[in-house]
Amino acid sequence: MIIQNLSVLEEEHICPDCNSKMACCEAPPVHVGDGLGWGSEVLFICLNDECPTFTNGWKKVEANYGHKATYRSMQLPGSTEQNVMMVGSQMAFTGSIIDPEAMREQNARYRKEKEAIAALDNCVENKDIDSVMTLVLDESARPAGRNRAILLLSKLNDLSCIDAIRNHTFRNTEFEQKCNMVITKLLKDNFKKECPYCAELIKTQANKCMHCKADL
Repeated sequence: MIIQNLSVLEEEHICPDCNSKMACCEAPPVHVGDGLGWGSEVLFICLNDECPTFTNGWKKVEANYGHKATYRSMQLPGSTEQNVMMVGSQMAFTGSIIDPEAMREQNARYRKEKEAIAALDNCVENKDIDSVMTLVLDESARPAGRNRAILLLSKLNDLSCIDAIRNHTFRNTEFEQKCNMVITKLLKDNFKKECPYCAELIKTQANKCMHCKADL
C-alpha cells in the first residue's frame, strides 16, 4: 500500500463514544454501502472492544438484519464526524492497522524505485550505476524494472557493482543467476578474476593475489 498524503498519519482521532484513541487502518477497497469507495486511503477506527458502539451493536444488527455482526466507530481523515463501520467479527481491522514509520519507509522506497526506473533510459550515457543498482538490489521492486536494470549492468561495464551483488541476498534465484552471468561477462571483458581466498579483483593472468598474497 502506498499513501499519497502522508500527513494523515500525523492525525489523532478520539472515539466520541469511549474516548479511546482510534487506530489508523487501511480503508477497504470498496465501500460496502454504495461500491464507490471511501474517498480516502485510510480510516480511523475505534478498536476498543469495550466501546459502547461495539458492545451494543451485536443486538442492533441481529434485530435489524438477522445476522451476527456489530459496529465500530469510524472517522475519515480531516474530519471528526462520527460514522460507524459494520464488522463481522472482533478481529476485523486489527490486521490492517498502519504503522506510520513503516509506511513512510515504504513510500520512500517506492519513490526511489520510480526515480531509478525513470533514470534507466539515460543511465549508460550518464554512467549512472547508482540508479541501476537501486533496482537490482531492491527486493520489493517490480520484476520488469529489475530485469531491465540487470541487462544494463553489462553496458555500464562498471566493476564496482560486483561487491554489492555478491553481498546481497536474493529472494528470487532467477535474478541471482542473471546477476552472476553478468558478473562473469564483466570480469571476462575487463580481464579480471576474483581471488578465491579474499574475493578481491585481480588480473586474470595473476599467479599471486596482490591483496592477500595467496598463491593461485
